[in-house]
Amino acid sequence: MSDDWLEGDLDDAMVENRTSRTAETRESQTRKVEWKPPSALDAPHPPAGFQQRWLRAEAGAYQDSKNIAAKLREGWELVRADDPSAQNFHAPVVDSGRYEGVIGVGGLLLARIPVEIARQRNRHYKEVADSRMEAVDNDMMRENSHPTMRIGKPDRQSRVSFGGPRSSEG
Repeated sequence: MSDDWLEGDLDDAMVENRTSRTAETRESQTRKVEWKPPSALDAPHPPAGFQQRWLRAEAGAYQDSKNIAAKLREGWELVRADDPSAQNFHAPVVDSGRYEGVIGVGGLLLARIPVEIARQRNRHYKEVADSRMEAVDNDMMRENSHPTMRIGKPDRQSRVSFGGPRSSEG
């Protein structure tokens, strides 16, 4: 008697128990999706060459149109929900009023500005702050005329220590 019938049954059983290689590799390639707490201020990624931030449109129950008008004059533009960069993003949208159709949440509106304009703006405000700080220092040094109460040039460097002895103590 031949064992051909036995081999045929074994081959069928092996085929039924065998998993496909694509299923094996697919399981090993998928990353675990980690849960993270939701953020009320998630936003779609800005297009290349732009940066985004949330602008205050309301403070309490009061419209802050002065803030929005100033930001628009600086070069910010409001991001609308129908903007191509926001198409695949489910964001809260203002449904009525002056800002209808703009991405917004809790009195804040999403706006974007070209990166180059933002750099120029930041440079301007840094120069203004540095100028004011220099004026305060000069004023302090001018008032520093009493010979027994000299104030040294201000040291604007911060230091962080973690409870160890100070370097001057040993």
